[in-house]
Amino acid sequence: MFRPRSIVVFGGWWAENVIAQCRKSGFDGDIWPVHPTRTSISDVPCFDSLAALPGVPDAAFLGINRHAVIDIARDLADMGCGGGVCFASGFAETGDDDLQAALVEAAGNMPLLGPNCYGFLNYLDGAMLWPDQHGGQPVDSGVAIISQSSNIAINISMQARGLPVAYIACVGNQAQTTLSDMARTLLADERVTAAGIYVEGFIDPADFAAMASEAAARGKSIVAIKSGKTEASAQAASSHTAALAGSAAASAAFLAQCGVIEANGPEDMLETLKILHCHGRVDGARLSAMCCSGGEAGLIADLAATPGIGDTGAMGRALSWPDIPASHATDLSAVLGPLVTIANPLDYHTFIWGDEDKMMQTFAAMMGDWVDMSVLVIDFPRADRCSDAAWMPAVAAMRRAGEMTGTRTAMLGTLAEGISDAWAGQLMDQGIVPLCGFEHGLRAISLAARPVPNAGWTPMPAHPAPLHRQLVDEADAKTMLSAAGIAVPAGRKARDSSDLATAAAGLQTPLVLKGLGHAHKSEAGLVRLSLMPDELADAAASMTAASGFLVEEMASPPVAELLLGVQRDPVYGATLTIGAGGTAAELLRDVVTLVLPVDAGQIRAAIDRLTLAPLLHGYRGRPASDIDAAVDVAVRLTGILDEIPDSGPAIDEIEINPLMLGQAGA
Repeated sequence: MFRPRSIVVFGGWWAENVIAQCRKSGFDGDIWPVHPTRTSISDVPCFDSLAALPGVPDAAFLGINRHAVIDIARDLADMGCGGGVCFASGFAETGDDDLQAALVEAAGNMPLLGPNCYGFLNYLDGAMLWPDQHGGQPVDSGVAIISQSSNIAINISMQARGLPVAYIACVGNQAQTTLSDMARTLLADERVTAAGIYVEGFIDPADFAAMASEAAARGKSIVAIKSGKTEASAQAASSHTAALAGSAAASAAFLAQCGVIEANGPEDMLETLKILHCHGRVDGARLSAMCCSGGEAGLIADLAATPGIGDTGAMGRALSWPDIPASHATDLSAVLGPLVTIANPLDYHTFIWGDEDKMMQTFAAMMGDWVDMSVLVIDFPRADRCSDAAWMPAVAAMRRAGEMTGTRTAMLGTLAEGISDAWAGQLMDQGIVPLCGFEHGLRAISLAARPVPNAGWTPMPAHPAPLHRQLVDEADAKTMLSAAGIAVPAGRKARDSSDLATAAAGLQTPLVLKGLGHAHKSEAGLVRLSLMPDELADAAASMTAASGFLVEEMASPPVAELLLGVQRDPVYGATLTIGAGGTAAELLRDVVTLVLPVDAGQIRAAIDRLTLAPLLHGYRGRPASDIDAAVDVAVRLTGILDEIPDSGPAIDEIEINPLMLGQAGA
């Protein structure tokens, strides 16, 4: 249906728009309007019924009301139509699940986009099942844009950044055809180089993960903007883990583990897609940069080291400026002379400006296998007031240098408007990525350089959120942890203060007394440390809110404290949260979230991403923590969550805070 040779349209004004867009794009296939009373639409003769059509349509646009569309969809499916777009709204998005189910039943095996869907734009073949204006133009190859929001899709079509767009498609309610189905189909087109996705929620995360893995096997990358991060997975919870590892963290972890690059907004997505279209996934983040101003060189160096710009953390890879090899530095000095300091980023001054050969020699010396991408900082003059003739040698020199060295190249504008749409298109045609604006451009390089995870990962099956949640007291929880092979302090449970002496018998002093029945005991005054047996009763008397007590041996002071938490997620299956532990866990917010399943290597890598990781490894003479022991506990913790009983209550969430790390053991 995405490459039709015949299109049938239903409706009035909306059908007219579809015909107009197909004509504007040069679509040379058949367009068949169907209308019961009109003789023509936009000067195209109408047919009064589907039965009157001269053939079976490859694609259909259904611009009619939500009730009439059911029978039309059934008739199209019965005649073997290739697929349809249901433009009408008023289905599940407004609460009418029954009507949406009837639409899906009517469509049967016929692919159906929507309902509540604008349709798609095929800029490769000129097929535009789209009832509105758009800003794209014909291309021979390009990226696919797939969106859950029609308006976001329209806005992206108006981009003036030189990105070749092959398809724009909306998914609407995904009643039958999902975002994953559409992405899988479009990425299978050999003319599509990458995909950009705007997603609000996942119908089937496992299928999305499979689609992303298939795309990676084709050598094609996906960039996603995920909105609505707190809506799908939000649920009431009483632990630190729920507060820190909500659906925003889970969705980011899910995308990363699928190998999908996550962008925070449309600009970042578009700039990253330009890199992917020209160069594919970048296998490193070593940059060289050429500037004709010391100000530009200093600013780009600062921004490249700025968190969230050139260092996107787990979302990408931190940019770096490798030293210029000695032989390359010699070549640079020979061309630029003694007044130019040889450094990376390079301020090459303006001595050679306009000399294409010398500029090519300079740029080539800043390229080679010692960098992953070479960037020329350049802003073109305004076309309405200035001439860009003097910039032509720089462009030609950059193209020649890139071709000679085989290095990925980009031109980076200080401002987004520093590279016009016309210039951006020309650069893309020459294999030079036009990056519009320092911040978005540098961030795009960092994102495009994100390491690709192992293919084939899929999340655990998701289960509905429990109707009722009950807090297991710490004593019973530690019994469960101990049974899983996780070390816990020796201790006993006391039903009330009269059992304290019995509970303390045989335990090594000093002791810890904890009041049970609360998730956050410190805030409730339910923890007392360094007690002797004869002090337990007085300590318990002050814990009036406790439903019982736990008497434990007091552990030795740890080298470090971690928070470990596993939690079921109604969308992504289950998550593991690793972070700085203790009473300040929420304040520090130093956490990494993973979607299960994960292995020991992924857990260790996550620990190393924490801000406190240097402390764990031993910082400035401090002893190192036993990270292997922490990894082992995390693996065992995820194993507990894997166990879903045939009957009785299932475990929904477990948190260990703190996990006390020693130099040996945890």
